[in-house]
Amino acid sequence: MRKLNLAIVGATGAVGQEMLKILAQRNFPVGKLHLIASAKSSGRKILWKKQEIVIETYQEGCFDEIDIALFSAGSLLSKKLAPIAADCGCVVIDNSSAFRMKHDVPLIVPEVNAEKLAEHEGIIANPNCSTIQLVAALNPLRQLSRIEKIVVSTYQAVSGSGLDAISELENQSRAVLSGAKVERRVFPHQIAFNAIPHIDLFETSGYTKEEMKMIHETRKIFDDDQIEINPTAVRIPVFNGHSESVYIETAQALSLEEMREAIRKTSYLKLVDEVEADKYPLALMTEFYDEVLVGRLRKDLHNPRATNLWIVANNLRKGAALNAVQIAEKLIELDLL
Repeated sequence: MRKLNLAIVGATGAVGQEMLKILAQRNFPVGKLHLIASAKSSGRKILWKKQEIVIETYQEGCFDEIDIALFSAGSLLSKKLAPIAADCGCVVIDNSSAFRMKHDVPLIVPEVNAEKLAEHEGIIANPNCSTIQLVAALNPLRQLSRIEKIVVSTYQAVSGSGLDAISELENQSRAVLSGAKVERRVFPHQIAFNAIPHIDLFETSGYTKEEMKMIHETRKIFDDDQIEINPTAVRIPVFNGHSESVYIETAQALSLEEMREAIRKTSYLKLVDEVEADKYPLALMTEFYDEVLVGRLRKDLHNPRATNLWIVANNLRKGAALNAVQIAEKLIELDLL
């Protein structure tokens, strides 16, 4: 396999750092690796696979010999630099919200809709972390029967808000336990020992942008604008691992066993559903699994076509960095570079 020149834009952030780990762990065929970050990180060295790589800032021409650029530096920078990178001939895989709903930009979870990669015109969007695990878990179930309605409540780890949010939870936890003053900079309220039903900005509808992302992105990935989706997004004091409580209604009634069997047969999912032994998906498990964990399957008490389930995944890996690298791997497999 020929080696590819890669750039990571936002290389010093939480997701950028995870991308570096995953590229090494999966032996991605990297030729030259360029790490691009803000001016405050310029000149810093990062050790990757026994080589020191100097962090650069963006300069004209820095994408000229790049095959794939992995972006995780926020939507403002993506909107500015991703089109420049694409015009240089490299394929951009963008982790921000900048291009997700553009009609000519594929929104990809490789296990769900890899066929859409053939439509890319230089930019491919990585979905939101909470959307990725939702559509991954529901994909084998919708193969059994169309999903008509989804009600989802997310319980999202602080790492989804970046390295500063991780530090804030650490510092606030110490402050609370020692009786010191709690300071906050990232979240609108104390996050330590709390739950905040507020992620991203509120819209006039009363829903937040995070919640609306789940609606629009799920419909786009499933190619189904008629699914009714009602989300509530909550930030909780967990470092890594997003959890979701999900209620679905399907066109036909499905038995628990046929749903469990469909999940068992799906390589990117792991069924953890032995409640009699207290076994169900936990956020702590995501340190050890790249699969999306599914459990607590139970039929609704009133509607035979409805099912409840619990979904957990590593938001930095499958919810961001891993999904981006898997998109790159699929591009190679399908010869779409």
